Amino acid sequence: MKKILNTLFKYIVFLGLGIYIIYHMIHELSPAQEEQLVNSLKSVNWYFLLPVFALGFLSHFFRVLRWQLLLHTIDVKPTIINTCFAVFIGYFVNLGIPRAGEVAKCTVLAKYEKVPPHKLVGTIVAERAFDVLCLIITWLIAFALQASVISGYVSKQYIQFKSAIKHNESSLLIIIVVSIVLVISLILIYRRHKENKIGIFLKEMSHGVSSIFRMKNRMGFIVLTILIWVMYIFQIYIGFWGLPGLGIYHLTIPAAIVVLVYGALGMIVTPGGIGLYTLLVAQILAAYQVDDINAQAFGWIAWAVQEGIIVILGILSFIFIHSYNKWLNGKVALDTK
Repeated sequence: MKKILNTLFKYIVFLGLGIYIIYHMIHELSPAQEEQLVNSLKSVNWYFLLPVFALGFLSHFFRVLRWQLLLHTIDVKPTIINTCFAVFIGYFVNLGIPRAGEVAKCTVLAKYEKVPPHKLVGTIVAERAFDVLCLIITWLIAFALQASVISGYVSKQYIQFKSAIKHNESSLLIIIVVSIVLVISLILIYRRHKENKIGIFLKEMSHGVSSIFRMKNRMGFIVLTILIWVMYIFQIYIGFWGLPGLGIYHLTIPAAIVVLVYGALGMIVTPGGIGLYTLLVAQILAAYQVDDINAQAFGWIAWAVQEGIIVILGILSFIFIHSYNKWLNGKVALDTK
């Protein structure tokens, strides 16, 4: 129960942060800027956004194929369609409750493929570990290619942060004290109510993590990982051309990599990246001298397209997964006879 309350508390806090960011961004706009933002959003060229949707689907599909490679190492061989449904449903659930999508992903696949859910958990951890590694590598590539832009952006943010601290020292002190008390309380609660089966759970997880080292098709795993991130980069790059107001800035693929990295941070912090994704993307585009309105418009469009892909695929998966498996089980029974 306390674990659920803790998860709910963190969800409310970060969702509140995202909503506050949205309010702050809109509140800072003048009436003329609001009208300009609406016009910029209306000017979107959907002919460019259609391939963005296709690339988004391919990035998710490559994730499905990559997860299957991990599952094969623990002798779980689900159908590709069920794996697709599980992954898409997991992403959809993550929009509402971060990290809960991983549980949903395992639960759905376990239900329809008749395997223990805990057996799949380790493969999820292995996937996430590689995703973090890829994010770090991508950030290093972005910094190497666009060092002057990134360093200038970081320096500007640091100066603004120092100024904010100087004018809000008492408020900052209260926030720090409350945060420390909260962290200590959570640690004490965890130690007091730690589950007895935690050792078994960790053992199962470590089995899944080590699966990557036992994988026969390591090269396939690496290739699929690269393809996933290439799809992400070209989603952003082609998206630049979908907003006419960005055409004059001649944004390149390295710029798309930088936007991808900073946008990913927003996706990690707030549920579905609400608010923070748009803010970070808009701020980093400003480092490329993009005007505030077009930068913010692109942030909203990029966020909406990514979430839209997940919503569409998630809903379709919820609708068709049961009927597909009913048909599949009927076909298997017929073939057996």
